[in-house]
Amino acid sequence: MDWDKLRIFHAVADAGSFTHAGDTLNLSQSAVSRQISTLEESLGLPLFHRHARGLVLTEEGEILHKAAKKIFGQLAVIEGQLADSRQLAEGALKITAAPFLGSTWLAPKLGSLREKHPDVQLTLLLDDRILNLSMREADAAVRLYKSEQPDLVQRHLTDIRFHVCASKEYLAKHGTPKNVKELREHVLMGFPENVPAPFADSNWLFRVSGVDVSSSSNIIMMNSLYGIYEAVQAGVGLASLPDYLVRQTPGIKAILPDLERSPVGMYFVYPEERKHSKRIAVFRDFLLESIEETKF
Repeated sequence: MDWDKLRIFHAVADAGSFTHAGDTLNLSQSAVSRQISTLEESLGLPLFHRHARGLVLTEEGEILHKAAKKIFGQLAVIEGQLADSRQLAEGALKITAAPFLGSTWLAPKLGSLREKHPDVQLTLLLDDRILNLSMREADAAVRLYKSEQPDLVQRHLTDIRFHVCASKEYLAKHGTPKNVKELREHVLMGFPENVPAPFADSNWLFRVSGVDVSSSSNIIMMNSLYGIYEAVQAGVGLASLPDYLVRQTPGIKAILPDLERSPVGMYFVYPEERKHSKRIAVFRDFLLESIEETKF
């Protein structure tokens, strides 16, 4: 099988169209279509159903796509290992982290990393989904839970503490809850069910307040802690927020100081096979230095 055509097929299957794959591969739509047709002719099988709204893999195409994804994933792993063997703090480094953590803590500190290591080409993927590090969806992760995968190295970085918070404007208008029971009289914000959450027990506030999520009209849900933080800041309602965010936002105040959820552990995680990577070591050191500057 022609490797170049397999590479093009893999890009088309991921993109779902010849045009989008062509943009990724820097090829024209006609050139991509011609290569796929040639591949189908050589195999004697159709790989895509052509529709006006795009491409759909045939059953045979699904089989080939799974194989191609595995092959190119392994090639990416080998490429990373070869780059690691140079023992230089240079080249591409892809890190995944929870969106709120990346936006409010990591991103503002990246200048110091750039100053010390300008040859590291950093990509920061802010996603609550769990990306597969073994298949090089990312090189390493800053995660807010302890991984159970035996092939991953993980280092506990710190614990993030949370308290119930509201804006000073909201409290002036609606009053300050004096106990847990009074929380139910206020607008409470949290995560929807069945969506990726950045950490376990993300709806701790709903649980501890005893609010009936299914029937209460004082509930607002969104799948973004950063969005919840912005809503709290705007005076929409109450939410459980990280202490470090509250400290850097003068308009937000923690209430019921004795009411505190279990701290959320922060971990730096990467594949065992990448333990000699200079780029990963550099980013780990950057995280440790940044944590010393932040009171979580």
